[in-house]
Amino acid sequence: MKKLLILGAGTAGTMMLNKLAPVLERDEWEITIVDQYETHYYQPGFLFIPFGIYTRRDVIKPKRDFFPPGVNVVFSKIDVIEPDKNRIRLEGGKILPYDYLIIATGSKINPGETEGMLDGGWRKNVFDFYTVEGACALQHFFKYWEGGKLVLNITEMPIKCPVAPLEFVFLADWWFTEQGLRDKVDISFVTPLPGAFTKPRASQVFGDFLDKKNIRLVPEFNIARVDAENNKIVSWDEQEIEYDVLVTIPTNMGDELIGRSGMGDELNFVPTDKHTLRSKNWENIFVIGDATDLPSSKAGSVAHFESDILFENFLSAVEGRRLRAKFDGHANCYIESGFGKGILIDFNYDTEPLPGKYPLPGVGPFSLLEETKMNHYGKMMFRWMYWNLLLKGAELPIEPQMLMAGKRS
Repeated sequence: MKKLLILGAGTAGTMMLNKLAPVLERDEWEITIVDQYETHYYQPGFLFIPFGIYTRRDVIKPKRDFFPPGVNVVFSKIDVIEPDKNRIRLEGGKILPYDYLIIATGSKINPGETEGMLDGGWRKNVFDFYTVEGACALQHFFKYWEGGKLVLNITEMPIKCPVAPLEFVFLADWWFTEQGLRDKVDISFVTPLPGAFTKPRASQVFGDFLDKKNIRLVPEFNIARVDAENNKIVSWDEQEIEYDVLVTIPTNMGDELIGRSGMGDELNFVPTDKHTLRSKNWENIFVIGDATDLPSSKAGSVAHFESDILFENFLSAVEGRRLRAKFDGHANCYIESGFGKGILIDFNYDTEPLPGKYPLPGVGPFSLLEETKMNHYGKMMFRWMYWNLLLKGAELPIEPQMLMAGKRS
């Protein structure tokens, strides 16, 4: 009997489990999914917690709720992957062999990578919102804060959901306006990028939004350290920015497991063929989601589009056929802009976000690179879609490849 092992039961791993389990013959395949934690987090919802839109209860569910019957589930920390021996070793020494491996171990923040980040101010006036703990701590802080200098800083790229930092400052502008404090809050968006976003055309659009909302953009700021004693961040070229509260997007890295196994780059991301999603180093290993080193966004929509490609290529691989499905880097992001409106962008490896209608050409109902109420509704509807459709591997009427129909160049 052939053995398929999926490492990671987050978004990408759960989707692949639900896509493959129904089509792999039970008398021919044994499917096992391994994860250290039993709780599933709806990570796009973390953004809303500091502003009281969501609570902790809105973003967590048991992972077992989303596993199909007939698969083996192992909740354990993984000690090491031994790819040359086609096996993994769990903490405690238990060995799980495999014929095929899907790595979906994701990424997480590593605030300790920045000097001074964890010194004194952490979770007091230095917060992240990429963890549920950080988002909840920031929500509590904002409840009593009466204003001052709010600095959002991206330490380095890549990061999960590259639009989330922009959404945060847009929502902060809205929330402090609602609280009657906006004139007492100075908001700065500090980034190592040359503009507000990774793609030049969208960067210009978002830069205009920041300017319109009176949010200061500080580009090309490469943070060297946090001076928690004096409440300021310092760049490698000794530029200083003072803060009363620092909202940081720390260095994002792949799982330490990848580093221990000698399978990743310097950030523990797995070298992956950007079109087929097969490991560059082992033919029976595939990689999906944030665990890859692909030059695409680390976002839930990307994992969804990748899952369609990987599904086809995995079946081709086990049948000895050429991998024909090609991932084009497709990403699709709803951006909450505050005041009940949102923006939508759709792009891939080669094509920048363009204006137009989505997903139906000329009809929409969503508008690309425009701020509309409908885009806000799309953002808020996504949580239901995530829990009820995406995680369960449901087929959606959206092609994994980016389409140019309905877009204006």
